Amino acid sequence: MAQKLYSERQMALIREAGRVVAQALELIRKAVAPGVTTRQVERVAAEHIARCGGRSPFLGYQFPGKAPFPAVVCTSVNDVVVHGVPDDAPLEEGDLLSIDIGCIKDGYVGDAAWTFCVGEPDERAKRLMAAGEEALYAGIKAMRARGKLGEISRAIQTLVEGRGFTVVRDYVGHGVGQALHEEPQVPNYVSAGALLPIIGKTLQPGMVLAVEPMVNEGGAAVVSVAGQWPVRTSDGGRSVHFEHTVAVLPDRTEVLTLP
Repeated sequence: MAQKLYSERQMALIREAGRVVAQALELIRKAVAPGVTTRQVERVAAEHIARCGGRSPFLGYQFPGKAPFPAVVCTSVNDVVVHGVPDDAPLEEGDLLSIDIGCIKDGYVGDAAWTFCVGEPDERAKRLMAAGEEALYAGIKAMRARGKLGEISRAIQTLVEGRGFTVVRDYVGHGVGQALHEEPQVPNYVSAGALLPIIGKTLQPGMVLAVEPMVNEGGAAVVSVAGQWPVRTSDGGRSVHFEHTVAVLPDRTEVLTLP
């Protein structure tokens, strides 16, 4: 898939889809509480997206070896890193709930994720969530036209590991705009070898990227069951996920998934 560059008009359309996503996340923030189920959380998002004239890019998403994704949002609890499927199990006090959500509106996609605590977080959960959120903004701050994509990756990895946590290697950020997943990949870490062509890529005005650190409490390794969607930490530690859709402009960057 070729790298896409978007015009200001197209970025405005991505921004409109992103606004729907941000509003849905705020509604979810208010809805999350002990006893609420992730299926109820999904309904909050689905109703808002529909009211705004959008649809979910996640529902029915095809991935080799798996049935189409069955939900409007991903709801990942505690040790589930990504791709959690909503269900009827009630959330409990202290659970960490990561919501990954997208909206297609007028042919353009906004994509974001945020982690919420159900009730009051413990001290380590507070530090883990802070590391994930601050890593997201460190990555965004490192973005600049004619800079290298790897500057995003390095900023995220440096902050996360400096806090004593780890970044997931198996799943990464990506381009976004007219499809949910476009080129380029946006790793949350730097490494020699196979990653060099990716992290050496020059950022160009018109690029729109989903920057999304996934941060684990313990080790970076993840596991999943063949044919099933949820991806979990291999050691059972908790994980958090923060994501924004961000445009590269000639003189700045702009977050497109804000209310």
